[in-house]
Amino acid sequence: MFPKVKCRFPMITLLMNAPHYCALTDFDRANAARHVHDIVFTAIAHDPEQAALIVFDAECPLAGVLADAYALALPKAHLIQVETVGNEVVMNAFSALPAGSLVVLVQSTHFRLDAYRLRVQLFNQGLKVIEHVHLARMVDEQARLYIDSLAYDPVYYRGTGVALKLKIDVAPSARVVSHGGDVLLFDSALEAAKMNIGDYRAMNNVGGQFPIGEVFTEAQDLTAVHGRAKVFVFGDTTFHCNWPERAITLVVEAGRVVAVENSTPHFDDVLSKIREVEGDVWIRELGLGMNRAFSESRRVSDIGTFERMCGIHLSLGAKHGSYNKPQFKRKDTRFHIDVFIESAAVYMGDDLIFSEGLWLV
Repeated sequence: MFPKVKCRFPMITLLMNAPHYCALTDFDRANAARHVHDIVFTAIAHDPEQAALIVFDAECPLAGVLADAYALALPKAHLIQVETVGNEVVMNAFSALPAGSLVVLVQSTHFRLDAYRLRVQLFNQGLKVIEHVHLARMVDEQARLYIDSLAYDPVYYRGTGVALKLKIDVAPSARVVSHGGDVLLFDSALEAAKMNIGDYRAMNNVGGQFPIGEVFTEAQDLTAVHGRAKVFVFGDTTFHCNWPERAITLVVEAGRVVAVENSTPHFDDVLSKIREVEGDVWIRELGLGMNRAFSESRRVSDIGTFERMCGIHLSLGAKHGSYNKPQFKRKDTRFHIDVFIESAAVYMGDDLIFSEGLWLV
């Protein structure tokens, strides 16, 4: 049995008992410890003899639980509570690490450490990185869902993830069927899929933002995307999930959103901001989320976390840094807004690959 977790940090203990949060239990802490152990030693494949640094804050209970879990998994790690030191201390600690070391960032919001794209900087130094962001957005039962989402099943992620990529890479087209029968057709071959499945053995950079679980692509010919799709959650202008009372229907022609049914003021605001800067509202990413902790009914408020939901999401806006398209100059693309589709079925070509909330590969 995995050892019981004991809190190491008095400030964290105090916050976990704060009245505006539900108390995370010993069972929750044990779950976090087990999942973190698997992330560190299975997904990241960290050697316990290599150096490790845990940088954390104590601003929300979930951050405290995760910091404890990493400290338990990495008993030789150096720990820095970010509120208690200056940014220079943290940056110097990063610089002192030899290549191959592990950095864990546990953030209630998102650290501002005078570093542009901190994770990229750490990768460039040859460091492995595990990053958790915006944890303060996950309160009450959402904190438990977040802990559940950290479970790392290598057979599922690496097996199903690779199988989805193989389907995508040879598919002549794709279809997303919403509940009620609306169909969004990607009437084009798809770009070679990219995977976020916790398998870094063939990658230059080891690690990234957790939780994980996604395979994504986009149409080779963006103008070949057309049809209708029902949106049940979208990312709003504050990067939170927004749940409309009724599903919003997108009407798509030539790769662009041309009409919306059952919209809301918040969604209209999102579309207006995209159009103001980019003109058209393009459909780019076709994301196949794999994380079984999240679903249409199991939700969290942070859009970057919920992006891993087991199901389909699309991006609105011209920005998608993973794929270059000749009609876009990267400096002119600003928006990548995730929207989540009520998906009854997903097809790659004629092959059904998703139904009843499950991947069928």
